[in-house]
Amino acid sequence: MGIFDRLKGKKPQATGENMPVPRHIAVIMDGNGRWAKKRGLPRKAGHKVGAETFRTIATYCKDIGVQYFTVYAFSTENWKRPQDEVDALMNLFRTYLREAAETMVARGVAVRVLGDLSVLPEDIRRQIDEVHALADTLGENASTASLCINYGGRDEIKNAVRALAKQVQDGTLKPEDITEDSISQNLYTAHMPDPDLIIRPSGEIRTSNFLLWQSAYSEYYFTDVLWPDFSTQDMDAAIADFNRRSRRFGGV
Repeated sequence: MGIFDRLKGKKPQATGENMPVPRHIAVIMDGNGRWAKKRGLPRKAGHKVGAETFRTIATYCKDIGVQYFTVYAFSTENWKRPQDEVDALMNLFRTYLREAAETMVARGVAVRVLGDLSVLPEDIRRQIDEVHALADTLGENASTASLCINYGGRDEIKNAVRALAKQVQDGTLKPEDITEDSISQNLYTAHMPDPDLIIRPSGEIRTSNFLLWQSAYSEYYFTDVLWPDFSTQDMDAAIADFNRRSRRFGGV
Protein backbone atom coordinates (compact mmCIF):
# COMPACT_ATOMS: atom_id res chain seq x y z
CA MET A 1 0.00 0.00 0.00
CA GLY A 2 1.41 3.41 -0.98
CA ILE A 3 1.73 6.28 1.47
CA PHE A 4 -0.97 8.35 -0.24
CA ASP A 5 -3.37 5.40 -0.34
CA ARG A 6 -2.85 4.83 3.36
CA LEU A 7 -3.40 8.50 4.17
CA LYS A 8 -6.60 8.50 2.15
CA GLY A 9 -7.88 5.45 4.00
CA LYS A 10 -7.73 2.68 1.39
CA LYS A 11 -9.53 -0.06 3.27
CA PRO A 12 -7.86 -3.33 4.17
CA GLN A 13 -9.96 -6.41 4.88
CA ALA A 14 -10.80 -6.57 8.56
CA THR A 15 -13.37 -7.64 11.10
CA GLY A 16 -14.00 -6.52 14.65
CA GLU A 17 -13.25 -10.00 16.01
CA ASN A 18 -10.00 -10.98 17.76
CA MET A 19 -8.23 -7.79 16.74
CA PRO A 20 -6.16 -5.66 19.15
CA VAL A 21 -7.84 -2.28 19.62
CA PRO A 22 -6.48 1.13 20.63
CA ARG A 23 -7.34 2.27 24.13
CA HIS A 24 -8.48 5.70 22.89
CA ILE A 25 -9.91 6.51 19.45
CA ALA A 26 -10.91 10.03 18.42
CA VAL A 27 -12.89 11.11 15.35
CA ILE A 28 -13.26 14.43 13.55
CA MET A 29 -16.92 14.03 12.56
CA ASP A 30 -16.94 15.53 9.08
CA GLY A 31 -19.13 15.29 6.01
CA ASN A 32 -22.64 15.70 7.47
CA GLY A 33 -23.43 18.69 5.26
CA ARG A 34 -22.10 17.07 2.08
CA TRP A 35 -24.01 13.87 2.88
CA ALA A 36 -27.24 15.87 3.06
CA LYS A 37 -26.47 17.93 -0.05
CA LYS A 38 -25.89 14.78 -2.13
CA ARG A 39 -29.44 13.72 -1.19
CA GLY A 40 -31.08 17.11 -1.71
CA LEU A 41 -31.67 17.47 2.03
CA PRO A 42 -31.01 20.41 4.38
CA ARG A 43 -27.69 20.29 6.22
CA LYS A 44 -29.46 19.70 9.53
CA ALA A 45 -30.65 16.34 8.20
CA GLY A 46 -27.03 15.32 7.79
CA HIS A 47 -26.23 16.39 11.35
CA LYS A 48 -29.14 14.30 12.65
CA VAL A 49 -27.96 11.16 10.85
CA GLY A 50 -24.40 11.92 11.97
CA ALA A 51 -25.62 11.97 15.58
CA GLU A 52 -27.06 8.48 15.15
CA THR A 53 -23.77 7.34 13.62
CA PHE A 54 -22.00 8.63 16.73
CA ARG A 55 -24.22 6.49 18.94
CA THR A 56 -23.70 3.40 16.76
CA ILE A 57 -19.93 3.73 16.53
CA ALA A 58 -19.45 4.70 20.18
CA THR A 59 -21.38 1.64 21.33
CA TYR A 60 -19.48 -0.57 18.90
CA CYS A 61 -16.17 0.76 20.22
CA LYS A 62 -17.22 -0.19 23.73
CA ASP A 63 -18.25 -3.67 22.56
CA ILE A 64 -14.83 -4.36 20.96
CA GLY A 65 -12.88 -3.07 23.96
CA VAL A 66 -12.06 0.57 23.21
CA GLN A 67 -12.19 2.41 26.54
CA TYR A 68 -12.30 6.00 25.28
CA PHE A 69 -14.04 7.31 22.17
CA THR A 70 -13.92 11.06 21.57
CA VAL A 71 -15.57 13.00 18.75
CA TYR A 72 -15.32 16.57 17.48
CA ALA A 73 -18.98 17.64 17.44
CA PHE A 74 -18.89 21.47 17.43
CA SER A 75 -15.76 23.60 17.24
CA THR A 76 -15.08 27.09 18.53
CA GLU A 77 -15.00 28.11 14.85
CA ASN A 78 -18.40 26.58 14.05
CA TRP A 79 -20.15 29.65 15.50
CA LYS A 80 -19.20 31.33 12.20
CA ARG A 81 -21.55 29.06 10.24
CA PRO A 82 -24.95 30.38 9.07
CA GLN A 83 -27.17 31.12 12.06
CA ASP A 84 -29.86 28.66 10.99
CA GLU A 85 -27.30 25.84 10.94
CA VAL A 86 -25.92 26.83 14.36
CA ASP A 87 -29.48 26.95 15.71
CA ALA A 88 -30.18 23.51 14.22
CA LEU A 89 -27.09 22.07 15.89
CA MET A 90 -28.04 23.58 19.26
CA ASN A 91 -31.55 22.13 18.90
CA LEU A 92 -30.02 18.76 18.04
CA PHE A 93 -28.03 18.87 21.26
CA ARG A 94 -31.24 19.75 23.12
CA THR A 95 -33.21 16.82 21.73
CA TYR A 96 -30.40 14.29 21.53
CA LEU A 97 -27.97 14.60 24.43
CA ARG A 98 -30.07 13.33 27.31
CA GLU A 99 -31.85 10.63 25.32
CA ALA A 100 -28.59 9.36 23.81
CA ALA A 101 -26.89 9.35 27.20
CA GLU A 102 -29.70 7.30 28.75
CA THR A 103 -29.66 4.65 26.03
CA MET A 104 -25.86 4.50 25.96
CA VAL A 105 -25.55 4.24 29.75
CA ALA A 106 -27.88 1.25 29.52
CA ARG A 107 -25.26 -0.31 27.22
CA GLY A 108 -22.45 0.54 29.63
CA VAL A 109 -21.15 3.66 27.87
CA ALA A 110 -20.65 6.85 29.88
CA VAL A 111 -21.27 10.01 27.86
CA ARG A 112 -19.25 13.13 28.65
CA VAL A 113 -19.07 16.59 27.06
CA LEU A 114 -15.75 18.43 26.73
CA GLY A 115 -15.02 22.02 25.78
CA ASP A 116 -15.70 25.57 26.92
CA LEU A 117 -19.29 25.01 27.96
CA SER A 118 -19.71 28.42 29.59
CA VAL A 119 -21.04 30.07 26.41
CA LEU A 120 -23.64 27.41 25.60
CA PRO A 121 -27.32 28.17 26.26
CA GLU A 122 -28.28 27.60 29.89
CA ASP A 123 -30.76 24.80 29.13
CA ILE A 124 -28.08 22.85 27.25
CA ARG A 125 -25.63 23.32 30.13
CA ARG A 126 -28.26 21.88 32.50
CA GLN A 127 -28.67 18.88 30.21
CA ILE A 128 -24.92 18.37 30.16
CA ASP A 129 -24.89 18.33 33.98
CA GLU A 130 -27.60 15.64 33.88
CA VAL A 131 -25.64 13.65 31.30
CA HIS A 132 -22.52 13.79 33.48
CA ALA A 133 -24.52 12.67 36.50
CA LEU A 134 -25.70 9.65 34.50
CA ALA A 135 -22.11 8.91 33.46
CA ASP A 136 -21.01 9.03 37.09
CA THR A 137 -23.32 6.11 37.90
CA LEU A 138 -21.08 3.82 35.81
CA GLY A 139 -17.94 4.66 37.78
CA GLU A 140 -14.63 6.17 36.73
CA ASN A 141 -13.44 3.09 34.83
CA ALA A 142 -16.42 2.90 32.49
CA SER A 143 -16.09 2.98 28.73
CA THR A 144 -16.46 6.67 27.86
CA ALA A 145 -17.79 8.44 24.77
CA SER A 146 -16.96 12.15 24.80
CA LEU A 147 -18.52 14.86 22.66
CA CYS A 148 -16.31 17.92 22.15
CA ILE A 149 -18.67 20.91 21.98
CA ASN A 150 -17.42 24.48 21.61
CA TYR A 151 -13.99 22.91 21.55
CA GLY A 152 -10.79 24.20 19.97
CA GLY A 153 -7.30 22.85 20.55
CA ARG A 154 -5.64 26.26 20.74
CA ASP A 155 -8.39 27.57 23.01
CA GLU A 156 -7.93 24.56 25.29
CA ILE A 157 -4.17 25.14 25.57
CA LYS A 158 -4.75 28.86 26.17
CA ASN A 159 -7.10 28.07 29.06
CA ALA A 160 -4.62 25.58 30.53
CA VAL A 161 -1.84 28.20 30.39
CA ARG A 162 -4.12 30.73 32.09
CA ALA A 163 -4.90 28.26 34.88
CA LEU A 164 -1.20 27.60 35.45
CA ALA A 165 -0.41 31.34 35.33
CA LYS A 166 -3.03 31.90 38.03
CA GLN A 167 -1.34 29.29 40.22
CA VAL A 168 2.00 31.03 39.73
CA GLN A 169 0.39 34.38 40.53
CA ASP A 170 -1.13 32.92 43.70
CA GLY A 171 2.23 31.52 44.76
CA THR A 172 1.10 27.88 44.69
CA LEU A 173 3.27 26.98 41.69
CA LYS A 174 6.78 27.95 40.61
CA PRO A 175 7.34 28.62 36.90
CA GLU A 176 10.19 26.10 36.84
CA ASP A 177 7.81 23.44 38.18
CA ILE A 178 5.51 23.64 35.13
CA THR A 179 5.84 20.34 33.27
CA GLU A 180 4.20 18.62 30.33
CA ASP A 181 2.19 16.64 32.86
CA SER A 182 0.94 19.76 34.66
CA ILE A 183 -0.22 21.18 31.33
CA SER A 184 -1.98 17.91 30.49
CA GLN A 185 -3.72 17.93 33.85
CA ASN A 186 -5.25 21.33 33.04
CA LEU A 187 -6.73 20.24 29.70
CA TYR A 188 -10.34 19.10 29.21
CA THR A 189 -9.00 15.58 28.66
CA ALA A 190 -7.11 15.31 31.96
CA HIS A 191 -9.13 12.23 32.92
CA MET A 192 -8.15 10.18 29.87
CA PRO A 193 -5.01 9.05 28.00
CA ASP A 194 -3.96 10.73 24.77
CA PRO A 195 -5.65 9.29 21.67
CA ASP A 196 -3.84 6.42 20.01
CA LEU A 197 -5.77 6.80 16.75
CA ILE A 198 -7.51 9.84 15.23
CA ILE A 199 -9.86 9.24 12.30
CA ARG A 200 -10.86 11.93 9.80
CA PRO A 201 -13.71 10.96 7.45
CA SER A 202 -14.92 12.88 4.38
CA GLY A 203 -11.70 13.08 2.36
CA GLU A 204 -10.22 16.09 4.14
CA ILE A 205 -6.60 15.77 5.31
CA ARG A 206 -6.04 18.23 8.15
CA THR A 207 -6.30 18.28 11.95
CA SER A 208 -8.72 21.26 12.18
CA ASN A 209 -7.60 22.41 15.63
CA PHE A 210 -8.57 19.11 17.28
CA LEU A 211 -6.65 17.71 20.28
CA LEU A 212 -3.50 19.58 19.28
CA TRP A 213 -1.56 18.88 22.49
CA GLN A 214 -2.87 15.35 22.93
CA SER A 215 -2.17 14.21 19.36
CA ALA A 216 1.62 14.63 19.48
CA TYR A 217 2.10 10.89 18.86
CA SER A 218 -1.35 9.86 17.66
CA GLU A 219 -1.70 7.84 14.46
CA TYR A 220 -4.00 9.44 11.85
CA TYR A 221 -6.33 7.61 9.48
CA PHE A 222 -8.04 9.47 6.63
CA THR A 223 -10.95 8.12 4.60
CA ASP A 224 -13.26 9.47 1.90
CA VAL A 225 -16.33 8.03 3.66
CA LEU A 226 -18.68 10.78 4.87
CA TRP A 227 -19.41 10.56 8.59
CA PRO A 228 -23.12 9.64 8.31
CA ASP A 229 -22.07 6.66 6.16
CA PHE A 230 -19.25 5.60 8.51
CA SER A 231 -19.93 2.00 9.56
CA THR A 232 -18.55 -0.54 11.99
CA GLN A 233 -16.72 -2.06 9.01
CA ASP A 234 -15.04 1.31 8.41
CA MET A 235 -13.97 1.35 12.06
CA ASP A 236 -12.57 -2.17 11.68
CA ALA A 237 -10.59 -1.02 8.65
CA ALA A 238 -9.14 1.94 10.54
CA ILE A 239 -8.11 -0.27 13.47
CA ALA A 240 -6.58 -2.86 11.13
CA ASP A 241 -4.52 -0.10 9.47
CA PHE A 242 -3.48 1.17 12.92
CA ASN A 243 -2.33 -2.31 13.92
CA ARG A 244 0.02 -2.49 10.93
CA ARG A 245 1.93 0.60 12.03
CA SER A 246 5.04 0.73 14.21
CA ARG A 247 4.70 3.28 17.00
CA ARG A 248 8.20 4.25 18.10
CA PHE A 249 7.41 7.54 19.89
CA GLY A 250 10.66 9.05 18.64
CA GLY A 251 12.75 5.95 19.41
CA VAL A 252 14.38 3.45 17.10
